[in-house]
Amino acid sequence: MSKRRSQAGVAPTHDFKQSNEGAFSFFRKPSFQSLVVALSISVFFLLKDSLRWQSNSTYVLCSPEGTEKVYTVDSTNSRVQCILIKGAVIDHTGSLDQVLQQWQNSLVGFQLIFSKYYAPSVHYIQPGAIVVPGLADSHAHILEYGATLQLPLEGTKSINETVKRVREYILSNDDIQSDKTKFVFGGGWDHTVWPNGAWPTAADLESDPIIRGRPVILQSKDCHALWLSQRALESSLPFPEEVDGGLIVRDFSGRPTGMLLDNAQDLVKQPQLHEDELLRRFNSAIQKAVEYGLTSIHDAGLDPASLSFFRKESRRRTLPIRIYGMSYFNENGEYWGNITTPLIGGADGRLTARSVKIFADGALRTGGAALYEPYADNPSTNGLMRLDQEVLFKYIPLFLRDGWQVNVHAIGDRANGLVVDAFQASLKGANVTALRPRLEHAQLMTKADMRRLGELGVIASIQPTHAISDMLFAEDRLGPERVKNLYAFRTLIESGARITLGSDAPVEDLNPLAGFYAAVTRLSRDGESPHGPDGWFPEQRLTREEALRGMTIDPAYASFTESFMGSLEVGKRADFVVFSQDIMSIKAKEILTTKVLATAVDGKLVFGEL
Repeated sequence: MSKRRSQAGVAPTHDFKQSNEGAFSFFRKPSFQSLVVALSISVFFLLKDSLRWQSNSTYVLCSPEGTEKVYTVDSTNSRVQCILIKGAVIDHTGSLDQVLQQWQNSLVGFQLIFSKYYAPSVHYIQPGAIVVPGLADSHAHILEYGATLQLPLEGTKSINETVKRVREYILSNDDIQSDKTKFVFGGGWDHTVWPNGAWPTAADLESDPIIRGRPVILQSKDCHALWLSQRALESSLPFPEEVDGGLIVRDFSGRPTGMLLDNAQDLVKQPQLHEDELLRRFNSAIQKAVEYGLTSIHDAGLDPASLSFFRKESRRRTLPIRIYGMSYFNENGEYWGNITTPLIGGADGRLTARSVKIFADGALRTGGAALYEPYADNPSTNGLMRLDQEVLFKYIPLFLRDGWQVNVHAIGDRANGLVVDAFQASLKGANVTALRPRLEHAQLMTKADMRRLGELGVIASIQPTHAISDMLFAEDRLGPERVKNLYAFRTLIESGARITLGSDAPVEDLNPLAGFYAAVTRLSRDGESPHGPDGWFPEQRLTREEALRGMTIDPAYASFTESFMGSLEVGKRADFVVFSQDIMSIKAKEILTTKVLATAVDGKLVFGEL
């Protein structure tokens, strides 16, 4: 027993306090080093939740090692391996080593001490995938697109097939089937692909016993014509004999057939939509948008009810994407540009309404585009202007003076020429960069007017998918010479015009890849065109870099937001899309098979996963 104690060096009568003096000396006589350690531990536990939050909101997105598959769309179209996202913005770009070193260099104090515990997570995209800035649609109609998703009529091959689809929709919705007073809305029908291209009538809808007696309103593919059932027609009567800028289609006895074109559409009396219906349309449209990689949409024609809904929705929740609204102009109403304040960057930069949309003419598909010369396939008309040219010369300068961007819908060469005349008169001595007026569609223009557009600095807001939709009938409608100036994208650019790309959904597919494909190929989805496999007027194709810029940085410029979005550069909002394939290098026919793997707004995923 004593031997064991002796080996341990402890006497049986040793005082306990004395024997443990060394163990307690840390607390009795604190050193400077021990105070620092204690304080650091305390701060660590106090700040760990904050550090963890910063770690979760800060992450790196990379392509695989040895690749640079993040397309920044900066001024030189550079590519990098990684972007470091901190909160809602892009903090650094470069290789993985570079962005991690830059992150480390930005730390100070306790951030630096505990950096190894809370370094940002690194997410790699799959091999073959790419990252691009969040895509923008420069011209679409959100709520109208959402409405067509409920009863889509695009792709029907005849009047009978369209009527059948309406019938099936009614039978599949118990609330509508059981209440014959409920309005039925749908859209997307295209008479130009039906036999003989004949207009449908109310009688065609009445021929079906399920539809008969119901109020039905069906929007055409180009949104410039309405097809009404007999009930909807009768509830809107009486009609005037004529409509300025519109047409009431009548039979031989002068009775309305149920077809209303352009401004005549305003004659239709329909119930005011309830907020739950607007919300259903909005949610349907936005879900599709984020699935397609869209983080911003320029809504081309907000009526007061739509804008009011968007405002309310932005107060209820964070809007899933950014909305840039064009307020609808009614030439018969009071001028409001001097009594209404533009909405700029509301809802944390997700809702803006600082532009006005003016309609100059109708559409080519329905024969309403205003031309200098008569239509080749209908010499009795050269289309129609939806307003007098004096309106353009009066109101464009007023809106510009009062701080509004002016965006004018113009399709035909006569309409475009008149609008360019009005812009030219209104922009004398003005700072065009500060005003950024836009020509919406700019479909058919003379070369002289294209040059004037470039000289003036007016933005051409164009929709590539229109070109491949119209190429099948365009030459018959315009003739072999005039058609050369239709959708002349390359000529517009060479004339000095700045472009921005959109879809005009629901007129066309909202999917931006459909527009990208159309812009760079000018081919149908199955790879065909009237001019062969190189595309319809292939000399007017855009390059892939031009098309990508036209869906990212160019729409940002067209909406005054290029300083904080449109490219993946340091300091800009972290809006991005991950595509499954490299659309900048794969074969053209593979573009439409590309999938969206993830869509993010302000650094947070709104679709997919990383």
